Amino acid sequence: MDSIKQRFTGHWTVEGNNVILTFNPKNVERLSKNTNPNSGSGSYWVTSEILDLGTRVGTISNDVIKFGNNSDYDCSHESSAVVGLRNFWEFTGFSNVTPGHLLMMLIGIFFIFLAIKYDYEPLLLIPIGTGILIGNIPMFQAVDFNLKLGIYEPGSVMSYLYSGVLQGWYPPLIFLGIGAMTDFSSLISNPRLMILGAAAQIGIFVTFLGALWLGFAPPEAGAIGIIGGADGPTAIFLSSKLANGVNVMANGVTVKNLIGPIAIAAYSYMALVPVIQPPIINLLTTKKERSIKMKPPRAVSRLEKIMFPIIALLLTAYISPTSVPLLGMLFFGNLLKESTVTGRLAETASNALINIITILLGISVGASTQADVFLTKDSMLIFGLGAASFIVATAGGVIFGKVMNLVSPKDRPINPMIGAAGVSAVPDSARVVQVMGLENDPTNHLLMHAMAPNVSGVIGSAVAAGILLSFLM
Repeated sequence: MDSIKQRFTGHWTVEGNNVILTFNPKNVERLSKNTNPNSGSGSYWVTSEILDLGTRVGTISNDVIKFGNNSDYDCSHESSAVVGLRNFWEFTGFSNVTPGHLLMMLIGIFFIFLAIKYDYEPLLLIPIGTGILIGNIPMFQAVDFNLKLGIYEPGSVMSYLYSGVLQGWYPPLIFLGIGAMTDFSSLISNPRLMILGAAAQIGIFVTFLGALWLGFAPPEAGAIGIIGGADGPTAIFLSSKLANGVNVMANGVTVKNLIGPIAIAAYSYMALVPVIQPPIINLLTTKKERSIKMKPPRAVSRLEKIMFPIIALLLTAYISPTSVPLLGMLFFGNLLKESTVTGRLAETASNALINIITILLGISVGASTQADVFLTKDSMLIFGLGAASFIVATAGGVIFGKVMNLVSPKDRPINPMIGAAGVSAVPDSARVVQVMGLENDPTNHLLMHAMAPNVSGVIGSAVAAGILLSFLM
């Protein structure tokens, strides 16, 4: 009763066993959870209305005022200690937990388990898994109430960190670090292997068509399709532009906000490269093909290493200007490394900077998977499409590797397995090829050869993202 009188003015009277409450109309602003990535981080969705509670009649019975059949409105006379305990219970996780929260927590723990037990992308899965736990702590949430704790509550620390995902700030910085760590020598020495990196991107466009067939709007389908590139930063960047819950299509329909499911799917399949790719490679190749030894790559001069990021930047930028935020930073980072005169900058980009951004990206992406936002039919479809896209991308690279081997000179054969490294999971897919090569022939080292399509896959997925963006924006 006290809390009602504090929030709503009016008067009350007692007639016999009845308490009659008459409320004055009040102008209120309804605040609801804000999942809009392009809105100000300090505001909810706000709608104003006149709230008229009218007249309510309660009946006094054994020190309790009862309002009809709804016991939630009943008021009892209790001590301050009891009221405090009730309020405490209302704010605990035990009071607010749902089956969805528990399911998401199991998923978060599973991610951490994979990272620690099997060393699957621990730098990604541990931050993401921990973020899932943080994002699904059951907190009290109500209309007109903001604790400034959850990731979707404006003003919270997590909300500010998540803006780097929503606005697409983190992916280019990740690409800067990747560029500073990447050696393009294998690609420069054998540029024809770039074709394998391009062939693996077929998974992107096949998944795009599959998403359209399942009923997703074209921008949403484009964002989902990029999962086939197995490149988490690119998937986040494209989904923040296309499937952000804000853009309005020509037919007047607003696109869905799919950033969380797409990011989790992309990083999940990146981590599962050692599990997914070997069966596909074994299925599509023979032992003889897997044992093919390739000619050692030639030595690459310093001048070639310096000229490559400059030429590649200009070429890719003219082909797909919308990919410049990613590829511009990738080649800039590589130039810092290969110039050899900016060692401090290259060291910062490849270590401190990328580590910080990886932490912020992983924890905020994980925390965005609140059960009520994440556990939807669309999320399940996205995970299914992501698995299909990764399989198609791997198969596309291997099959094209077989074709290239058939048309290659006898003294320059190509092991078809390196086509699987055309996906952008650097360097995990190249390591898979190296391990499988050694399993079939202990003297067959394919890592340097596999790195060529691997790094070209990074470039190819970013170009594909730029092309999709230019068509679907």
